[in-house]
Amino acid sequence: MVATGLVLATYGCGSKSVFAPDQTNVVFSTVDLTVGSGAEATAGKTVIVQYGLWLYSDTAVDHKGDQVDSGTLQPFVLGSNTVIKGFDMAVTGMKVGGNRRAIVPPSLAYGSTGNGPIPPNAALVFDLVLNSVQ
Repeated sequence: MVATGLVLATYGCGSKSVFAPDQTNVVFSTVDLTVGSGAEATAGKTVIVQYGLWLYSDTAVDHKGDQVDSGTLQPFVLGSNTVIKGFDMAVTGMKVGGNRRAIVPPSLAYGSTGNGPIPPNAALVFDLVLNSVQ
């Protein structure tokens, strides 16, 4: 599942890492880089999120391999299955103004099929900024 706006752009040309073909062992995790002070993103709330998306790399700084997308999502309802499960999980609990990094395993992303520039069984790294909660 992909939200409108989380359409993956062209695959990065300047390769920072070599993609490992199977990253199913990567574990979901988040770290707050900046804790926001506004409203909290909870299931059922409409949110607007700015994001950067990278392929996971064991060897790159912050596990950020090749960047494959960035932008601002159209408003979506958290927990409504309009984005990949790992993205939903990463945004949940953020507060407006917060900045969070999330590592998402393939089982919570695009799985064994991949999607566009996302290869099958690829883990992802998101940098997220929560802009709005309604």
